[in-house]
Amino acid sequence: MEKREYYSLFETTRARGWFIYRVFAIFMFVAICFIWFYRLSNITINGEDGKSWAWLGLFGAELWFGLNWLFSQALRWNLVFRKPFKTRLSQRYEEMNLPGVDIFVCTADPDIEPPIMVMNTVLSVMAYDYPVEKLSVYLSDDAASDITFYALLEASTFAKHWLPFCKRFKVEPRSPAAYFNTLASTTYPHDHNHAKHLEEIKVQIKVTNYLKIDV
Repeated sequence: MEKREYYSLFETTRARGWFIYRVFAIFMFVAICFIWFYRLSNITINGEDGKSWAWLGLFGAELWFGLNWLFSQALRWNLVFRKPFKTRLSQRYEEMNLPGVDIFVCTADPDIEPPIMVMNTVLSVMAYDYPVEKLSVYLSDDAASDITFYALLEASTFAKHWLPFCKRFKVEPRSPAAYFNTLASTTYPHDHNHAKHLEEIKVQIKVTNYLKIDV
């Protein structure tokens, strides 16, 4: 049986200047310890004019910030960066073995987050290069807006044309608004039909929003 080659999905690299930072951290820790020792060895219990309380307050603040800095070194001591290789996912796993993915798109206010922007987000994640039967997209609308619901219905109609178009021509970026903004005049003639459809959706959403405000 032929053994399949193992492909790493990401590359881990250590941050530059890690040795210099470790030397700096060691000197910093020694300096903090000296400050703590100085505060403890010079505490006056019966000081005049509240000097002892001020001394204890300074020591407490230095102790707090020193411990906070010390605990943060758990992340900074060995700082690494990971670069993913998106194309290797299909090389490592067959399409039938890919896990199911749930994507949640959240919105709360149709005035702050225009429905057309939310629909562009929904359409872009629906157009991911991933098996359709294993990709689920959910829209969470905290405002329960009728406009957002209406926009989603229109987007579902537009998706029947947009998703096959993305998969056929490997469109990037897959957000309709971003794609049509960068569209060159020499590209496929079908693009103009899709752009016209998107503009119609924008107009319908604006008209619906205007009528709702008047009512």
